[in-house]
Amino acid sequence: MPRVKDKIALITGGSRGIGAGTARLLASEGAFVIIVDILDDLGRTVAKEIGPQACYHHLDVAQEADWQTVCEIIRQQYGRLDILFNNAGVSGFEQEFEQRPQDVEHMSLEDWHTIHAVNLDGVFLGCKYGIELMKAQGGSIINMSSRSGMVGMAQTAAYCSSKGAVRNLTKSVAIYCAQYGYKIRCNSLHPGAIYTPIWDSVMGDTPEQREKTLNFVKRGIPLNEMGTPLDVAYNVLYLASDESRYVTGSEMIIDGGIMAGSTATLQVADEKN
Repeated sequence: MPRVKDKIALITGGSRGIGAGTARLLASEGAFVIIVDILDDLGRTVAKEIGPQACYHHLDVAQEADWQTVCEIIRQQYGRLDILFNNAGVSGFEQEFEQRPQDVEHMSLEDWHTIHAVNLDGVFLGCKYGIELMKAQGGSIINMSSRSGMVGMAQTAAYCSSKGAVRNLTKSVAIYCAQYGYKIRCNSLHPGAIYTPIWDSVMGDTPEQREKTLNFVKRGIPLNEMGTPLDVAYNVLYLASDESRYVTGSEMIIDGGIMAGSTATLQVADEKN
């Protein structure tokens, strides 16, 4: 039997990478998937590829009005939400940051605010409005943190700060929902070294540079390979399903063993959503 049959799922940042991989997996396991993102063309393409088990809506996670609009659509069309995957995020390596420094000494306050608005405010708003759609029947909220939400990284101060905050926000949401008897579980994911398109900006411009960077990253991973979006998606599937009914306020590390050893703070390149 499909593991999330007839459940309604909302995935932020669902147009590519981990979000798109998760959308495909949840749909294949019986869920109806609502993909939201700011990358509209890519999002519509993913929804079209999935077929009748998916749809797409524009949503900027940092904008409360967008959350209100999409949640009203969900309320009117489906009457509930069973699964929320707060996946959307930025690292500071994206083109929009124009290779500006992201370390604590040199980064701008504007970049600090932008990264926190997406990575932290977006998760807060998702939880806030997700609870409203879930509290009558229960559900599962899955928040994307990072390995960098558990350790510091010298060159990504805002990213680490925002992901660390997501880790603790998740626990607060879990306890709140439990105290009020909402039957809503909330857990965080902590991937590391997952290969998605956002890695392209740091891998290098030539095949030789890319191979050198990949080999450098792999040296810091005990399993000696980078993860794939599907490696994360299967953890989302578990937390989204009734199999995890007794799991809340927890964190799942998906990093090939990095955090189990002493190299966690030594890698220059970090997991990207």
